[in-house]
Formats: sequence, C-alpha cells, structure tokens
Amino acid sequence: MKTLKQISETELFLGCQEKNPAMQKELYERYSPKMYALCLRYVQETATAEDILIVGFMKVFDRIHQFRGTGNFGGWIRRIMVNECLMYLEKAKNLYKEIGLDGLLPAPIHYQPSDELAVEDLMKLINSLPNGYRTVFNLYAIEGFSHHEIAQKLHISENTSKSQLSRARAHLQKMLNIRPMEQNTRLMSA
Repeated sequence: MKTLKQISETELFLGCQEKNPAMQKELYERYSPKMYALCLRYVQETATAEDILIVGFMKVFDRIHQFRGTGNFGGWIRRIMVNECLMYLEKAKNLYKEIGLDGLLPAPIHYQPSDELAVEDLMKLINSLPNGYRTVFNLYAIEGFSHHEIAQKLHISENTSKSQLSRARAHLQKMLNIRPMEQNTRLMSA
C-alpha cells in the first residue's frame, strides 16, 4: 500500500474527484504552503490570505470535475488561487487607487551593485507596493501573464496594465535607491 507522500498527482486528482477525505487532506497539505505564499503576494494581511486560501481550496474541491486530467494539476490550482485573490481585491475596491509616489515610500535602502538582494528582501519590497501596482507586477513578472491577459482579468485596458507595471518598477527602483558604484577614492589617491 502506498503512503500518501508516494501518491502521484493523477492519483491525487482522481481521489479528490471521488471526494475521498484522505486525498483531499493530502492535496491541501501538498499545495497549501505554495498557494498561501501566492495569496500573500496579492494581499498582505495574513488572515485575509488564509481566508482566500480556504475559499480557493473549497472551489478546487467543488470544481475538481472541471480539471480535464491533462496539463499541470498544480497550475490549475494556482489559477484558481490567483482568480480568488483578484476577486477579493476587486470586491475590496483597493485595486485601482490612484496614489502619488511622494510621501508613501519607506526610507530608501542603499544597495551597491555588488550587494546580494535576497529573495526574501525582494518579496518584502514587492509586498510594500500599492495594491494596484503589486497586482499587475505579480501577474506580469511572477505569474507570466501578458498585458492583454491582465487587462482581461482585471477589466482594464492594456495601456493601464503597462502603466501600472511601469509605475511599479519605478516605485521599486525608488525604494531601492539604486546608485552607481562609487569609486574607491583611497585607490585613486594612492
């Protein structure tokens, strides 16, 4: 008899289609950490991200029959979670707030080109973006959606998507306060 950790995605999918509680639990345990991290990229509040995660998994279990069994099962779950996050943001009406950059940036972090920026630090910077910027940045740079797809998902124009991405990048650059590597004056004076 196979342990739950040895169960393939196909077997897991079929077990969930049969509404097998052990398979549903395994699916949740296998995918919830990654999906929770995804939810946190869109909404910063942990309680809200947890709520979205739970609602997303309920939809996964309710709509499991819609997965055709071809393609990536994890990708199908991921798409449901992204859509749940977007629906939450749309309902909360926080997505399209027009904001100015002045006065909203935390103190700049000075990085030299030789500095290593950890993924964790980069995610913190992305999470500090305003909701609209962060959402478009996540969809484009992390999820890999085109501006056309983002426009359809968010009910905005492609130009708005491009503008939000451009503003997100400018916002990130300003937060990083990237500056050229200063020359070592001691070497020049020697």
